[in-house]
Amino acid sequence: MLPVMKIKLDTDSFSIIGESPQIREVFDIVGRAAGSQSTVMIYGESGTGKELIARALHLNSPRKSKPFVAVNCAAIPHDLLESELFGYEKGAFTGAVNARMGRIELANQGTIFFDEIGDMPPALQVKLLRVLAEREIDRIGSVKSTPVDIRVITATHRNLETAIEEGRFREDLYYRLNIIPLTLPPLRDRKTDIPLLVNYFLTQFNNGTGSSKTISDEAINVLVNYSWPGNIRELANFVERMVVLSIGSTITPRDLPDKVLGEVPREKWAPLANDSESEGNPAQILQQSLKQSFHVGIPDEGINLKKLVEGFEKELLIEALEKTGWVKNKAATLLSLNRTTLVEKLKKLKITNPS
Repeated sequence: MLPVMKIKLDTDSFSIIGESPQIREVFDIVGRAAGSQSTVMIYGESGTGKELIARALHLNSPRKSKPFVAVNCAAIPHDLLESELFGYEKGAFTGAVNARMGRIELANQGTIFFDEIGDMPPALQVKLLRVLAEREIDRIGSVKSTPVDIRVITATHRNLETAIEEGRFREDLYYRLNIIPLTLPPLRDRKTDIPLLVNYFLTQFNNGTGSSKTISDEAINVLVNYSWPGNIRELANFVERMVVLSIGSTITPRDLPDKVLGEVPREKWAPLANDSESEGNPAQILQQSLKQSFHVGIPDEGINLKKLVEGFEKELLIEALEKTGWVKNKAATLLSLNRTTLVEKLKKLKITNPS
């Protein structure tokens, strides 16, 4: 496997995986910006890991032992966001039975991360601008200001310059926040990192479920050529689903849903070697498919041949049933089996119609 680059973190709870030129550039900026007090604006599509980068900036900064507080400006209702950010005094409004510290104050001496800053309402943008300028906050209902020592990191998937032109984002706040811009590439633009990420998540979810599943090169090729609109978050969720739902010990293209397979024809899931003599020879096709689907090649510790063949047989039976709408007579004909033989195999392998 290719070497995995990781930003050096003071925690083992997560890593940032990648070795592509695009992600190396991100690592370089993080390495140079982490030690400063400058505000960083992280741009990127949803699921590209913006909060992960924000945490890396914090954990590699002089503030690493202090709080890191994340606020998703799009997830909190606008009428509650002010009290969440600035806090309030007892009796400030109906229901305020006790004073409450806001998230900005909770981040004192540490880092506050405003995710999806482009969704912050204009009225709060004015108040945030004052926090950046004066380094103090006013709790709702308070008659005095509270000083705060914070580093601010923000992130957005929106084009803030367009938002400024449309009057949805303050230009003066934009210039306060955009001191160090950092753009995260979408996963489709860093395809060489996809195999690394797949194997990283595969190891994680194998450990979590107690399984030991691997993935074939053919399945990896399909995943590399998928557009991943949800980026790394979508890939992680997808690998977890494959670990739980895939048939057999090796994830193959047959385990991938149509959404991911896209326009990749079935005959290209497990391409044969360019050998004209083997073309159309069922025995050689089966042999090659076995090798590609299960990585047949006897290791020093040996293999479980029965389990390996049963897994491949189960895949063929399910594919035949799916092609024929789970009509057993048609599936048996497709496989050149008697219907009774097919039924016996289905019982033995515990294959049932999922619908």
